Amino acid sequence: MAVINNVLEPYLKAKPLSLVLKSPLILLSYRVDHRLQALEAQFKELDFTKDSLTQRFEQHSKALASQAAQDELWTAVLAPKFTPMELNILYSYVIEVLICLHTRVLEKLPDLVRGLPTLASVLRRKVKNQRIRVVWESVLEECGLQEGDITALCTFFIAHGSKAEYYGAKVRRMCIRDVPFLITNMVKNQALQDGLLRAVQVIEKGKAVRAPEEQKSSLKELIPSIRN
Repeated sequence: MAVINNVLEPYLKAKPLSLVLKSPLILLSYRVDHRLQALEAQFKELDFTKDSLTQRFEQHSKALASQAAQDELWTAVLAPKFTPMELNILYSYVIEVLICLHTRVLEKLPDLVRGLPTLASVLRRKVKNQRIRVVWESVLEECGLQEGDITALCTFFIAHGSKAEYYGAKVRRMCIRDVPFLITNMVKNQALQDGLLRAVQVIEKGKAVRAPEEQKSSLKELIPSIRN
């Protein structure tokens, strides 16, 4: 006992007895706090990982849904068995609307005429250029169109542009008097049907801006055979 007292005596003199008795508790509390901090950091990392995985899953789901919608649209574009005359009439409305949209964008952005030679260039550049995007959206609103309509019309143009011919307004009226009935009867895909119907409405209601003289050359390049 004397030996133990001799060993502890300097330590007890240096620190109060209450602090000595509390030292294990302080050490335990420190360890608990340290462990809690480590667990909190792990939980934060798990939350970040969960949010990241959730975001990736949502993006992947949207990509799959978009791809499925595109596949369905392409199937719908190629499915109807239009006669050559019917195809040419629908193609004519489609191309007139696309040229109309391009022309209206250029009218609102005269300083970008050289940088936006085609509608495809407008669609491509509007993604990163806010000014072009704002003008594009305003043009769509003026025409009563939506992005889904443009997707449908562009898909139709790509699918049939190489084999279809352009018919002027007079020829269209002589061939088929009720084009909306043709569309609703032949086209079952809702997105494509809406796009084609709205294209006809834009042209027939006189909202479309006719291509100016400087646009006629590009129109002839797009349309291999024009019937007046």
